[in-house]
Amino acid sequence: MRVLFTFVGGTGHSEPMVPVAKSLLDVGHTVGFAGDQRYLSRLSQQGFDVITADSAAWVPERRQALVEPDQAHEDAALQNHYVGEVPRRRIETYQRLFADWEPDLLVRDEADFGAAIVAEQLAIPRVEVLIAAAGATLRPEVIGHAWNRLRAAHDLPADHDFGRLYEDLVLSPFPPRFRDPEYPLPRTAQSFRRPDEHKSELPPWWPRDPDLLIIYVTLGTVFPLESGDLFERILLGLGQLQADVVTTVGPDLDPAALGSQPDHVHVEQWLPQAQVMPHVDLVVSHGGSGTISDALQHGVPQLVVPLGADQMHNARRVEALGIGHSLHPITTTSEQFRDAAASLITDRCARAAAARFRAEIAALPSPAQLLGSLETLGLSRGLRS
Repeated sequence: MRVLFTFVGGTGHSEPMVPVAKSLLDVGHTVGFAGDQRYLSRLSQQGFDVITADSAAWVPERRQALVEPDQAHEDAALQNHYVGEVPRRRIETYQRLFADWEPDLLVRDEADFGAAIVAEQLAIPRVEVLIAAAGATLRPEVIGHAWNRLRAAHDLPADHDFGRLYEDLVLSPFPPRFRDPEYPLPRTAQSFRRPDEHKSELPPWWPRDPDLLIIYVTLGTVFPLESGDLFERILLGLGQLQADVVTTVGPDLDPAALGSQPDHVHVEQWLPQAQVMPHVDLVVSHGGSGTISDALQHGVPQLVVPLGADQMHNARRVEALGIGHSLHPITTTSEQFRDAAASLITDRCARAAAARFRAEIAALPSPAQLLGSLETLGLSRGLRS
């Protein structure tokens, strides 16, 4: 079976699909990833065929000042960019790619609407992998009109209830209880757990003092250059605690830009997050869905500082579920970061709430247990043609 995976954003859009892709690859299926050229190299290193869908990712040349998080702005970006500009740019490319590659099954990130259009036109079975943990990002009242304009432009009937988007199979790499109850999972959804990965050893500098807790700090791979002085304020505050602090700044920010740090504060460009999480006691992050999910899988309380995208929705769920707190990225001082982290470290209720999520995720099926559904769906293409 030939399975094509497509994604429209950065690693936050591609990584949720990787465990599913690995499971298919391991049993002998042909697997390819199509996306922005900037984000394909890591997928290629993992053994997947990669295809450039475009090369339009924009990265600032230097660090930018922080901008006030604004949900209305994020909603407009969803309409104009993900359901407007990107499909207009990619649909012809996808039409050629699908004709050349002849996939039996399409697996797309939930924001790749162009791939959904072309697969529907060609009657290719399609799987949607969710990338927004809280489920409130791509909600009908935000993108419904744009989705139906896109469909009309390509001679497809209206889809007011998103039934055509969710028609075949939806896979969610997030625990169902984290999702906002106002936006329940589609009836075709199956949740799964990402497999634990402990293949590579921790780096030699990794904190080894058993008497010190470890705090992990990340703003993901996309937002560090748009974070102003946020890293500096966080590290100045956390550095005052009796704890080791491990920080990753992403591929575009030089760790040296954060200046010299005390011995117990470690700044790296990148670490394999799934391998780091089992060893940390608190996560301080932007609230990206991948980081949220990794922390939940290991029962780690979270301090969320949302910057954009789906992060404000995730921050609200973290607080509502009692697994952590959220702070404002612009107004929060170093001392407030310090005090909030110190409070969470000793918060037994937050730790217990996070541990309950760890148990719930452990009970979910693995990607390998989804193979039967994927293979049945892929083999159904001949019946649709």
